[in-house]
Amino acid sequence: MVPKSMIVLLAGSALAASPAVAESVSPAAHGQSARGELQFVPGIAPAEARTSEADQRLAIFTPTTDPVRTTIDYGIWDYALKHLVISMGPSDRQGARRPDPISGTRRQQGPQSRYRLEGSMVMFRFFDREVIQSFTEYRQDLERVVETHDIAALPRNEQLAFWLNLHNVALMEQIAREWPVREPKEITIDGVPLDDAKFITLRGIPVSLRDIRENIVFRHWKDPKVIYGFWRGEIGMPHLQTNAFTGSNVGPLLEIAAADFVNSLRGTQKISGDLAVSELYAQVARFYFPDFEKDVRAHLAAYAEEPVARLLAQTDRTVATLREHDISDLHGGALPANYLFVNVAPGSAAADPGQFGCTEKMGQAACDLLYARALKLDRMERRGQPVSRVFFSNIDLPGDPPNKNAVE
Repeated sequence: MVPKSMIVLLAGSALAASPAVAESVSPAAHGQSARGELQFVPGIAPAEARTSEADQRLAIFTPTTDPVRTTIDYGIWDYALKHLVISMGPSDRQGARRPDPISGTRRQQGPQSRYRLEGSMVMFRFFDREVIQSFTEYRQDLERVVETHDIAALPRNEQLAFWLNLHNVALMEQIAREWPVREPKEITIDGVPLDDAKFITLRGIPVSLRDIRENIVFRHWKDPKVIYGFWRGEIGMPHLQTNAFTGSNVGPLLEIAAADFVNSLRGTQKISGDLAVSELYAQVARFYFPDFEKDVRAHLAAYAEEPVARLLAQTDRTVATLREHDISDLHGGALPANYLFVNVAPGSAAADPGQFGCTEKMGQAACDLLYARALKLDRMERRGQPVSRVFFSNIDLPGDPPNKNAVE
């Protein structure tokens, strides 16, 4: 576990640096040098695009068909994710039992959700003022990238990686500013719900998190797997990965995220004879699943492993009723109790805190969660179940199509 001083050093200094933009060969049609002035090429919106105020405001971000071969380096964000996010591993499709109260009290601490051993958890407990400010500065640096580069003229995968990273950085910043908070949906900015607050500025245009998802990405990317790249800060939604998205890895990472979510309890279950799916699918239905029953099932079948494939075969009706709004935070969106460990039963996290990087500052509830995670992964290994997912973004095999990782 990363000590607080390391996190301050990481986020306070490294995150404050601007994202690096690497120039490579650009088409002559754009008439620009590696560091020259960009010639902006207006995009053509799809014929079926609905005319709205949001469409008009954000039309400058419509992807072009003649990309400039420029890449953006997210090494700083990648490093932060690897040190601030804890992957809970793939789902074993067994709901976690309700945690016991802290010994000697009736107080429940830490994440309570039965899905808490899925997805990932962020260590918000260790974000001090300096760390939070560094996230604000990094988000502003990403906004400045839009000022100096025509994002819409980049290769489509580069654009997609940018929007996913910007969204997730901005959300982490705002949750960190309000923490401790139990549910991200409770957060407002100047009285406006977090999802709709236009606190991001791109080329002078106020933009919300919902704008990035729906009016930029969902509007211009046809493949529904893009929905799994947007972190929502909630246990019940797609998790925050420990890798930053890049133009080269965004396709494989989204495949992994899709497989993880579809085959998790927060994604699919059988309830009262129906196939219960996450409310996420209902939220994006107008973009990707217009014939909801048919389209969602076809999408799930593309990623379903054996247990979920059985659910698809055993059910006829699909209902989007699965939800969990609790924050995906190691401490459950609350400060740990200000007293020492008292649970020292053999095998407990408190009995051997060093094994999990636990200290009294970490809090017993968080240590117990890490201990439960270790037990889950150990059980999965003994059963021969995979405990991680591996992706390759730079290996070409015989027969692979050109641009095999491109996201449509």
